[in-house]
Amino acid sequence: MKKWNETTSIQVTEFVLLGITDHPDLQIPLFFLFLILYLAIIMGNLGLIILTKVDSHLKTPMYFFLRNLAFIDLGYSTAIGPKMLVNFVVEKNTISYSACATQLVVFITLMVNELLMLTVMAYDRYVAICNPLQYMVIMSDRVCCLLVSIPYLYSLFEALLITIKIFNSSFWKSNVISHFYCDSLPLLSILSSDAKDVELILLSLSAFNLVFSLLIVLVSYGLILVAILRMNSAEGRRKAFSTCGSHLTVVVVLYGALTFMYLQPKSSHSFDTDKVVSVFYTLVIPMLNPLIYSLRNKEVKGALKRALENQCKCLL
Repeated sequence: MKKWNETTSIQVTEFVLLGITDHPDLQIPLFFLFLILYLAIIMGNLGLIILTKVDSHLKTPMYFFLRNLAFIDLGYSTAIGPKMLVNFVVEKNTISYSACATQLVVFITLMVNELLMLTVMAYDRYVAICNPLQYMVIMSDRVCCLLVSIPYLYSLFEALLITIKIFNSSFWKSNVISHFYCDSLPLLSILSSDAKDVELILLSLSAFNLVFSLLIVLVSYGLILVAILRMNSAEGRRKAFSTCGSHLTVVVVLYGALTFMYLQPKSSHSFDTDKVVSVFYTLVIPMLNPLIYSLRNKEVKGALKRALENQCKCLL
């Protein structure tokens, strides 16, 4: 796939990725560090997907959404991780025009979907705590499927819109992307001056996604807090807080990183700082999510214990 660049009269068939660092001595150590992180992401999220699928005690809407969150984490890390690892050990750090566009679509789709999935999970916790007797009626299989499929459709539409807008714009002479993957902000920096509408669309959608999803999360947890304070049982309050603790931890970490990344004024943007933040939410957070939900959730720990015991019995 090629694009004729009218501004510079050249054909752009590939982009050069500057990567995380330009220090040769750090390439191999960083390769092994990120390889370990990526393997942990695969094992943690794939293990969580399998565990919530096969264990009969985890057949509730909460774990259905958690399984989808693990799939999303695994998906966007895989869209970035393998290519990033290869670029540590090759001499020329490049990505083709079509591969860059594909990576951008996949990444935006899954990242936006992660925000919306966390929003859905907040609503699920609200129903579970504030309407426990009607929980299984309200969160029926049909409703759960809708709450998962609608975010996928919306995020895919947004990803295609942004990607088409960016790759239909003209680039400057440079095809160098100051990042370790094809992200929207570094691509915007090498677009021509007629791409202001692309920047406006990107920032507007980013702000809408963050504010809309965060608003629903805050309203849900506000109502949850009111319901918890009305509980007479200390054990009931403790159990309610424990069911929300993991989700709140993930929300705070992810929203903080994305707000810092996408809602800064353009004048204060530093791509070196953005790379560090990007590593955090593309590799570190997907690695931490399974740990957070496993270590803070008795049901998941119980399911893991049963799975290990069954495996030991099979081996014996």
